[in-house]
Amino acid sequence: MIGVIGIVIIFVMVFGGYTLAGGKMSIILHSLPFEMIMIGGAALGAFVLSNDFASIKATMGGVVRSFKGPKWKHGDYRDMLCLLFELIRVARSSPVALELHIEAPQDSSIFGKYPQIQKDKEAVALICDTLRSGTMNYDDPHQVEEVLEKRMEATQHHNQHATHALQSIADGLPALGIVAAVLGVIKTMGAIDQPPEILGKMIGGALVGTFLGVFLAYGLVGPIAARLKTVLEDDAHFYNLIREVLVANLHAHAPNICIEVGRQNIPGHARPDFNEVEEALKTLKQDAA
Repeated sequence: MIGVIGIVIIFVMVFGGYTLAGGKMSIILHSLPFEMIMIGGAALGAFVLSNDFASIKATMGGVVRSFKGPKWKHGDYRDMLCLLFELIRVARSSPVALELHIEAPQDSSIFGKYPQIQKDKEAVALICDTLRSGTMNYDDPHQVEEVLEKRMEATQHHNQHATHALQSIADGLPALGIVAAVLGVIKTMGAIDQPPEILGKMIGGALVGTFLGVFLAYGLVGPIAARLKTVLEDDAHFYNLIREVLVANLHAHAPNICIEVGRQNIPGHARPDFNEVEEALKTLKQDAA
């Protein structure tokens, strides 16, 4: 919603200010379809040329995601802490029982309590792979932490492909606007024998290309790319939480301490308070009794 409000402000301020200054929208509206075909079409073609199908699909999804905001909310962080607490307790009491959950998380009664997390393949895989490494005696906390760090860096780098693709479009749009403007000037020079009022409109139409390229780059596509980058970085904290808790578990801290370590590493806007987490864990303990 906030993204839509931003777009409305951009259009109202730019075109409202232009109109209040005495500018005529008729010249822009007359040239806009043709300039948009050239600039937008060239940008789309360059985008398709420089990306594979998976990247194109991810970028389209990324645009939608930039407006929807971060995937993981306050309640999801609390649920993740509860999920990890249950899994750690099972791992400490019965490693054999733990295998039933990490080898088939889609059928796990523990994962099933948290459907939003269960649907996220990366989060589930990160949890299961890390806990599985502990059952295989690969339990050096420092080595595991390094492996998890590299894994999450690779995942984040891959997720940022959509951001880079959008930013590349934004970087190229001003130049494509100049291309459209030059074509407009060429068209104008071919009609140099026309009266000044006609030439003036033609030159104005040509300059619409430059305006449109810069406007789209810095007013729309660039900000969307920046917003998407922020959303992806915000969601990455959710996976960092998994790493912090499971590494603390490998250090053999008490389950409650592991959860508190993770809670402290959650960004402030999404961090559940101590009493909220304690109450949730207390409920889990009562249900398990």
